[in-house]
Amino acid sequence: YAGQRVTGVRMRLQDGAHHIVDSSEWAFYQASQSAFQDCVEDGKWTVLEPIMTVEVNIPSEFTSAAFSIFNKRAGLIIDQDGRDDWYTITAEVPLNNMFGFSADLRGSTQGKGEYTMEYCRYSPASPETHESVVKKFRDSLEKKDEKGKKKKN
Repeated sequence: YAGQRVTGVRMRLQDGAHHIVDSSEWAFYQASQSAFQDCVEDGKWTVLEPIMTVEVNIPSEFTSAAFSIFNKRAGLIIDQDGRDDWYTITAEVPLNNMFGFSADLRGSTQGKGEYTMEYCRYSPASPETHESVVKKFRDSLEKKDEKGKKKKN
């Protein structure tokens, strides 16, 4: 668990008996919270990352350079189209891998390449990204614990 918000979860209490003294909206709310906490502790979780749709327009002589850039960034080529002397490549790339893309594209295409990027969907992060996010979260918890202990002494 890495401290991120949990989405897409629906809780349904089944087989709950109603009792005049003990049953209330608050009691059922507490029961669902307890069940959720059990799931959090025992469940298998994955970190999601945003995937971006990236469209690159480049002169045709730089197509291999553009494919290379996408491969380095774990991009999935969705479409490619060539017209006249220009080539358009559409790919899906994790947002985390897009930092510095503009500089790489400009450098590889002698400043002639252009791109657009828009949100596509969320997808499970790579194992390396998942481990990195979880480790950073655990390290931040340890730092908070150390600060709390220092204040008490």
